[in-house]
Amino acid sequence: MYQALYRKWRPMSFDDVVSQPHITTTLKNQIAMGKTAHAYLFTGSRGTGKTTCARIFAKALNCLSPKDGEPCLECEICKNADAGALADMIEIDAASNSRVDDIRELREGVNYTPELCKYKIYIIDEVHMLSPGAFNALLKTMEEPPPHVKFILATTEIHKVPSTIVSRCQHFDFHRIRTEDIVARLEYIAGQESLDLDEDAASLIARISDGGMRDALSLLDQCAAYSDKIDLSVVSSAAGIAGRDHLFEIIEAVISKDAPGAIRIVDDLYSKSKDLGVLCSELIMQLRNIMILMSGSNTKDLIVCLPEELERLKKLSQQTDIDTVLGLMGILQQCAERFPRAANKCIELEMCIVRMCAVDKSRSGNVSSGISDRAVSSLGERLTKLEQAFASGAVPKAQAKEKPAPPPKPLRKFDPNNYTPLSEWTEILGIINEKIPAIGPFLKNSAACIEGDMFYLIVASEFALKKFRHSDDSAKLKKIVNDYYGKDFGFMLFSSRDADIQDQENPISELIKRAQEAQIEVEIKKQQ
Repeated sequence: MYQALYRKWRPMSFDDVVSQPHITTTLKNQIAMGKTAHAYLFTGSRGTGKTTCARIFAKALNCLSPKDGEPCLECEICKNADAGALADMIEIDAASNSRVDDIRELREGVNYTPELCKYKIYIIDEVHMLSPGAFNALLKTMEEPPPHVKFILATTEIHKVPSTIVSRCQHFDFHRIRTEDIVARLEYIAGQESLDLDEDAASLIARISDGGMRDALSLLDQCAAYSDKIDLSVVSSAAGIAGRDHLFEIIEAVISKDAPGAIRIVDDLYSKSKDLGVLCSELIMQLRNIMILMSGSNTKDLIVCLPEELERLKKLSQQTDIDTVLGLMGILQQCAERFPRAANKCIELEMCIVRMCAVDKSRSGNVSSGISDRAVSSLGERLTKLEQAFASGAVPKAQAKEKPAPPPKPLRKFDPNNYTPLSEWTEILGIINEKIPAIGPFLKNSAACIEGDMFYLIVASEFALKKFRHSDDSAKLKKIVNDYYGKDFGFMLFSSRDADIQDQENPISELIKRAQEAQIEVEIKKQQ
């Protein structure tokens, strides 16, 4: 039966593992010296060798005749481990065994001694998928397991693993595999499998795989099924990066500010069932290629594209500037983040295209705030000049603004000589009597004035003042006043006793008289 290349050529020993010497050397030395820990945590991106190293480590620990920390691959333990028939090496997929009950079963099994091996080893893959309850159930067992038990946890998302778990493990971080190491491994496997693989094709596969050996071998397997001779055209067709003219057409339309043209291309791709999320990612990658081209000359090995696309990318890089490219990438990134929540992805991408076409070079340095690096630099220069001018005392009077006067303090008593009654208070009283007739009598012989942001109401008696202060009527009055003026005032209430007039029969009468006179003057002016 045919076996996929990434399974067939999975490393069987530490020496076969690619690009992780900082991890394999440490693990081999620990095994050789007999100083292994009780729990390990392997983290890193997909296809970098986490599960493979866990299996090799488990095999080497239990090997009957290990050599320098490496498994012999010949003994019964090694053969059973490679065949997946070793009962003492238990692999658990946390994605499908994430419940508390699954971890309880694991805790019960930990108490039993190994059947054939020295150690019973639990490999928990994608451990971040465990539920919070399952993590809590695992804590104590991981901290003090029996001497015959070891744990190896593997995850691609370390940030989802509780710190209480991480602190109980030796943590090893797997790096992305270098492009040259992937190319060398691909060429070796192609030679062993009698595949005709071009060096340029191997290099393109390595760049597309983004540091993951499993992705690289899967793509090589796919290319081998596509054609006997694996060259650039075969890789581009198998990887789905052939026929990407629409990407360049969209970018060209955006750079030339042709929003209708770019939208037509998107609409045509949408009608042909193109995944718009993938399209957004592809546009970001091509703009990334343009950005790298513009950042330096020796960057060819960092660009993921076909040789014939490189010339088009160079031409596009000459038609714009780096600020614009960064701005466009920022808009596309925001669009990609909104896609999962978008009601209509096509409309979301069309809106994104319009924003990209509207990007101004002077604003593209900071899309979210509309402030470019040049604008910030110019502002900094102006501030420096102003600081120097202030230091030398040469600032024009027009530029040296005086401090604003403090707002007037709220009045506590009223001096009738300085009081200007509101001429429109009679009209406001009419509104009050219409909306809240129950409080109209308490406002008889009242007056009001405005000082800054404060509204002052003076009622004729102490009884009326208590009526408003011990009920919600003052809030109702405040709302009517604020609605009348279209502004929120501070609101203060006073009685005639608060005024500085002690020798009149009715201290408020003078205020009322003046308010009525002001109202009469307003009416006369209206008639004229």
